[in-house]
Amino acid sequence: MRHTLRLHPDSQCAAATRIEADVARPRPGNLILSYVVSGKIGDLRWPPVVTPARADELWRHTCFEAFVRPLAGPGYYEFNFSPSTQWAVYQFSNYRSGMRVATEIDAPRIEVRSSAETYTLQATLEFDGLSSPLHLGLAAVLEETNGRKSYWALAHPPGKADFHHADCFALELS
Repeated sequence: MRHTLRLHPDSQCAAATRIEADVARPRPGNLILSYVVSGKIGDLRWPPVVTPARADELWRHTCFEAFVRPLAGPGYYEFNFSPSTQWAVYQFSNYRSGMRVATEIDAPRIEVRSSAETYTLQATLEFDGLSSPLHLGLAAVLEETNGRKSYWALAHPPGKADFHHADCFALELS
């Protein structure tokens, strides 16, 4: 399924014209997310690819994110995927509270491809918690070479960009 991420109304981005995300669930417990950025790719700041490892605060620079919540209950997971192939996974017990590092989830497999007009990041997740019906929020933070950041998501709540907000969990996967 292909979905378009929307630029937050308070954001500007001269480099990217579009972000689309593909979601595939080949089997229970498996999720493949592909983010495709179109535009002037050279005008975006991309961290160099490094050995895949867990890292914090990836959202401070170009980063792709997924928020996964079971249909019942307020708890959810936040997945961060950096173009460097670094990653992070956090579990929240409620909206922006009860955060902990989700050590029970294996490292995602992250692959990146780039051309002058498109950039693709694909993240493959294996996690038993992905087997039930889910609400999914997909998002991205893009940093331009001039340092300006823009915020993209399937849906945005009123006010400032907030990917944790319930309005952002706009996709239901069964």
